[in-house]
Amino acid sequence: MTRAEIGIGLQSDKRAGDYARLARAAEEHGVDVLTVFGDLMYQPPIFPLLEMAAATRRVRLGTACLNPFSMAPYEIAGQVAALDLASDGRAYLGLARGTWLGEVGLAQPRPTAALAECAEVVYRLLGGDTSGFEGSVFRLAPGTALRYEVRRPRPPLLIGAWGPRGAALAGRIADEIKVGGSANPAMVGVIRERVRAGAEAAGRTASDVGVVLGAVTVVDRDGAAARARARTEVAMYLAVVADLDPTVEVPADLLARVKGEVAAGRHEAAGRLLPDDLVDLFAFSGDPEHVAGQAQALIDAGVRRVEFGTPHGLTPDQGVHLIGTEVLPMLKLEV
Repeated sequence: MTRAEIGIGLQSDKRAGDYARLARAAEEHGVDVLTVFGDLMYQPPIFPLLEMAAATRRVRLGTACLNPFSMAPYEIAGQVAALDLASDGRAYLGLARGTWLGEVGLAQPRPTAALAECAEVVYRLLGGDTSGFEGSVFRLAPGTALRYEVRRPRPPLLIGAWGPRGAALAGRIADEIKVGGSANPAMVGVIRERVRAGAEAAGRTASDVGVVLGAVTVVDRDGAAARARARTEVAMYLAVVADLDPTVEVPADLLARVKGEVAAGRHEAAGRLLPDDLVDLFAFSGDPEHVAGQAQALIDAGVRRVEFGTPHGLTPDQGVHLIGTEVLPMLKLEV
């Protein structure tokens, strides 16, 4: 038997003090992992993570995800080392190719090679390997070493990816793969098969890599209000994730109408266009019983972790409270 984990994912748009309060509540309610997103133009995730590390004692902490195009590997090594030291060995490293970086003038050439070599450089630095590294994207001159204390040489690695290449890379080198923006049980099997190709090439099995699914979450005892809020949130990223999920066909005319409303700034109108079954594939939303049912479907499909993402509820505090006190007790985590 294995035990699935529950995570809370936070956007880095809050005030100092908010992260500590939410982290303490999540830990008290039995949440296993706290994640901060690394999305473009939000606060750097290291700030909330360090605040949450000081406020907690048990939960694992990490970013999902940093990328090697806006941050050099030696800087990534420094951030995960700082978090691991501050949390007494509870950090994980999350890497992904990144999204919307073109808006700040950053190209993303050879993303799979960049991710693989970034991880290689990070772990060489954390492990004190001074032999040097000459990759096609990144390099370390022989003798290059970190000049500060490192808590662990290899915090666990999470790769954020949907596609075959990213999943195969996770199969080769990662401990977990996160599919962000999905609550669709059918994606678990798809990702597992995509991971398998890389895992077997590296002498591993697909089960060596935990599958994590996470998405916008809005839970409230007023289920209709929660779903209305979730619809608005989903509408803003549907155009990105709909093309990534091979198990879902979103009618082209519906997608075009949603895009048009979002482009015009009419996000609530865009959300009202989405049918219930589509919302359930890309968000956790509704009353606690409905959200628990969605999470259980993922656990039964074989995920290692379900991650409930921002905004959590009609208010963050109420959402985290309901996830901890009403959703989690309904879940059968041992599978």
